[in-house]
Amino acid sequence: MGFGNFNNASYPSNCDDNNPYDQSQVSNLVSLLENEWPTLACPRNNGTKLWAHEWNKHGTCSESALDQHGYFQANLDLKKKANLLQALKKQDFDFFYFVQQWPGSYCDTKKSCCYPTSGKPAADFGIHGLWPNFNNGSYPSDCDPNNPYDQSQILDLIGCMEAEWPTLSCPSNNGTKFWAHEWNKHGTCFESVLDQRDYFQATLNLKEKVDLLQALKLAGIEPNGTFYKLDNIRDAIKNGIGYTPGITCNVDASGHSQLHEIYLCVDTCVSNFVECSLFPKGRCSSEVEFPSF
Repeated sequence: MGFGNFNNASYPSNCDDNNPYDQSQVSNLVSLLENEWPTLACPRNNGTKLWAHEWNKHGTCSESALDQHGYFQANLDLKKKANLLQALKKQDFDFFYFVQQWPGSYCDTKKSCCYPTSGKPAADFGIHGLWPNFNNGSYPSDCDPNNPYDQSQILDLIGCMEAEWPTLSCPSNNGTKFWAHEWNKHGTCFESVLDQRDYFQATLNLKEKVDLLQALKLAGIEPNGTFYKLDNIRDAIKNGIGYTPGITCNVDASGHSQLHEIYLCVDTCVSNFVECSLFPKGRCSSEVEFPSF
């Protein structure tokens, strides 16, 4: 149950006697209310008296912002979020790596690349994945072969996925194989908390929170084939987003070390970036190229 309060510990109550609880306004929520907001009062009853009390005493004091349906739905949403956070805290891993890759460094290797069927991606860091990890450097993977990637669960996210999580593998394809790999290998290892849609949505949300390219450009580090000190790249990202990144490199067709992937650490609630307790082995030179795309 949710109460509106003042900072001095007092609270408003019974604010509108002319707007009493009306169960017809929450008829589609009754089964959820019975499960998540049950009454324990005697004699045994269906909960209506409890819900009426909560609306009449507390809900009416926020009725200008939330009508009756909105009030009860908001409380149910908060309960769901609390359950999610508790479940995440119990997961058998210590943190997530949120990994983004620079497309120019993927494409100028001897292996080369193929643009997805949706067209050439933007010249920006793209998502590689969200991976649960242990503090000892190991990680769970391929945790449930009985729950394979199912694109029908994320149809409303496909446009964002194509833009923010593009594939560059050959032959040219629509990204399904890449996203399936990420879910099957990594997402299934915390599927009891995040279903497929939630996994991809949470990862997209993390991408919205950080702009790696902007952080680098503000420090004068541009993707134009110039070589930069690795420490300067790391410092630019930390100054721009507030957290120290892990950096991995690959080599271009000429054998030059180049900036490839950026690792950021995320708490087990999949909501906040945190300082990494462990960084991936980067195989980077002290100076690396930042190629164009």
